[in-house]
Amino acid sequence: MIDDSELRDLDPFDLLDAEARRLEGFFATLDGEDWLRPTRCAGWRRRELLAHLAAGEAYNRATIDGSLQDFLAAGTAAGATDLASFNDWGVRVRAERTPEELLDEWRAACARNRHDLRELGWDGTLQTAGAGPYPAGRQALHLAQEFAIHADDMGVPVADGERRLRGEWQARFARFTVREYGRDVEVVSDGAGMNTVRAAGLVVGVDDERLVDACSARLPGDAPVPEPVRDLLRVFA
Repeated sequence: MIDDSELRDLDPFDLLDAEARRLEGFFATLDGEDWLRPTRCAGWRRRELLAHLAAGEAYNRATIDGSLQDFLAAGTAAGATDLASFNDWGVRVRAERTPEELLDEWRAACARNRHDLRELGWDGTLQTAGAGPYPAGRQALHLAQEFAIHADDMGVPVADGERRLRGEWQARFARFTVREYGRDVEVVSDGAGMNTVRAAGLVVGVDDERLVDACSARLPGDAPVPEPVRDLLRVFA
């Protein structure tokens, strides 16, 4: 089991709650054509991204209540074979629901799952598809990271001060997750917002924001980070 002591001063459940509140507040402002605006997720408008989040909560429930195998079997029966096709399946089965119905589904399921994750505590165990038994605290950080990334995908506004604090924990968790995944890459922070990345025989300097973008496969094409380094850093997408 990898040592996660470097993250233990974070409260993953508070961070997850904060990101969920940000999304919920943003969704509450949308109406009509607002739902049809494109996002950074190829082929997904805001409406489809909300459907993806609702589908994600169905997966989260399965990891918590021990029904993961049933969830995976349902997706496999519908033709899903990998992460991308499971994601597509989750959106597809919700294609006939209105944004309001999707929001009601996501809001209720998200609140329940966040409550139950908090009850498990940092070292409580849940069953994940990719990593098997996994600490609830680290899973909450993964979910907070996912919410933050998708909020940015939709252009959800974040106040400057909050963005700075948010960026700090995101970068810390990105560095940890690269190590957790055992990638052949070294990421060293200078403690002042810059990182030195050594991978594929290359040395690249990236700031914290760009690091999170790289780990989320959100780096612009013209960013000065070679493709082999991008591939090794991609851990959140």
